[in-house]
This record gives sequence, structure tokens and C-alpha cells, in this order.
Amino acid sequence: MTSTQLRIAVLVPCYNEEAAVATVVADFRKALPSAEIYVYDNNSRDRTAAVAREAGAIVRSERRQGKGHVVRRMFADVEADVYVLVDGDATYDAPSAQRMIDRLLDDHLDMVVGLRVDQVQAAYRLGHRTGNRMLTGFLASNFGHTFKDILSGYRVFSRRFVKSFPVLSDGFEIETELAVYALELSLPVAEIETPYYARPEGSFSKLNTWRDGFRILGTMLKLYRSERPLRFFTVIGILLALASVILAIPIVITFIETGLVPRLPTAVLSMGLMIMALLSVSSGLVLDTVTRGRREMKLLAYLSQPTLKRS
Repeated sequence: MTSTQLRIAVLVPCYNEEAAVATVVADFRKALPSAEIYVYDNNSRDRTAAVAREAGAIVRSERRQGKGHVVRRMFADVEADVYVLVDGDATYDAPSAQRMIDRLLDDHLDMVVGLRVDQVQAAYRLGHRTGNRMLTGFLASNFGHTFKDILSGYRVFSRRFVKSFPVLSDGFEIETELAVYALELSLPVAEIETPYYARPEGSFSKLNTWRDGFRILGTMLKLYRSERPLRFFTVIGILLALASVILAIPIVITFIETGLVPRLPTAVLSMGLMIMALLSVSSGLVLDTVTRGRREMKLLAYLSQPTLKRS
């Protein structure tokens, strides 16, 4: 099966992208002539849906606000062999899609991420660049050094990945969830450098550097808690145990010297903190077993999907 015989779906989530969506549809129609292009409108207040339909895209809608909701709907609704997910702001390079698909097929991968290389300074704001580096470093230190740009909105997926991926995020943190899912199951992935352009005139970023940055960081902490519970709760247990010991030291010294415990409330607090520390570690042990079971179920769901081979 060649790339021209594959069912390729280009998935474009859009919110108020009237100025850019026609360009996105035209560019990907030219780059991937055999692909079906789906534009999912997420409650746009402008003519995004109408412009996309006039440009020849298949237009659908998702009423729940947030990119995560849109991606969940896309992955559930669209049937294809290869999926290209790209933001509808005309900042990503459509000709790179074929290279990304070829890499996916040739190396039998499940996800190829477009590593953004900005072509002009205005394409990638300093705050977004710094936040991306910090979040990527946090992910690498806890889940593995696989990605350099975890927040890229340009990705190519196998059907296996799409149909086994349980989308839980609501907003822009969906990219983080995609990366963690691939790392947790040790799926074959890669990154390819792609040009990253400035938005066309009239198109504005929906990403708030601080608000969405904290949301993404919160998502990573939640994923760390759910995917690495033993480490997460052990750290909490160690901190509680240290606090307990610090409070207990002067009480023990006084008891040795005088045989009295004059600060009973402090002694009770110290004992309570130590009990909480033991409970935290115990919770981590139990949840670690649960997490392993969930990971096995995810892997079985992934393996239940047929492999994609290029003949």
C-alpha cells in the first residue's frame, strides 16, 4: 500500500480563524491531493465554518469549548489510515506533511511531531518559546528525552495511535497528553523539523502564555501523579516524615534530659505527620499497582488495532 492509496485525513481544529482557514485548506489540498480535509469549528463567532466549506473542506462542529474536546471528537468520528493534525492558523508548513507521512510509514512509527523552526521572529513569541522549553524539560526529566517541542500543533498519527488514545484533556494541554501517552507505552515516535511562519493578518493566537502555561503544567503534574504514583506519593511521604522528625528532635532531647514531654501538642502533631507519611507511601504502592493495570489495558487497546504497512 503506497501513500497515495492510503486513506489520509487532515484534521484542522478551528476557532475564529476566518483569515487563515482558507489558506490552510488550499495548502494541504495541494500538498496531499488524495487526502480528505476536515475542519472542526469550535463555536467560532466569525465566518470560519463558511469560509472552510467554500474552500472545499468537510466542515463539522464541536460545541464544547476547548481544543481537547475538538480532538476527542475528531479522533472518534473520522476513519482513516493516517491522520494529520494541524492547527488552523496557517503557521505550519503544508509541504512538510508528505515528509512526515513518509517517515511514519518507512520507520513504522505511530506519531511524528513537527519540530517548529520559526522563519521570522514574530512567528514564535518569546514567552511561548520559554514556556515550551521549560515544559519540555519537565517532561523529559520525568518521562524521557524524546521530544524537543511537546507543544507543537502539527502531528501525524497512525490509526493505531488515534483509535487507542483516550483523550482526557479539555484545552491546549492536549499536546502534553499526547506526548505522555506515547512515552508511557514506549510507542515509536519521531520529530521532523518543519518551518513555522507568522500568522496571517487578521489571525490572533488563542493561547494565553500564563493561563494556558499553568494549565499545561497542572496537566503534567496530574499525569505524573497518575502515571508515576509511587514516586509522587513517596516524595510527599518523605517531606512529611522530615517535618515530623524536625518537630520530634527537641521533644526527644527534652525527654532524655528530664523524662518529661512538656510540649504534648507538638508531639501529637509530629506523630500525626509520621502517620500521614506512612499512609502516603502506602497509597503510592497501591496506586502503582492500579496504574500498571491501566497501562496494560491501554497497551492491549493499542495492540488490538491493525498495523499499517507500506507495500
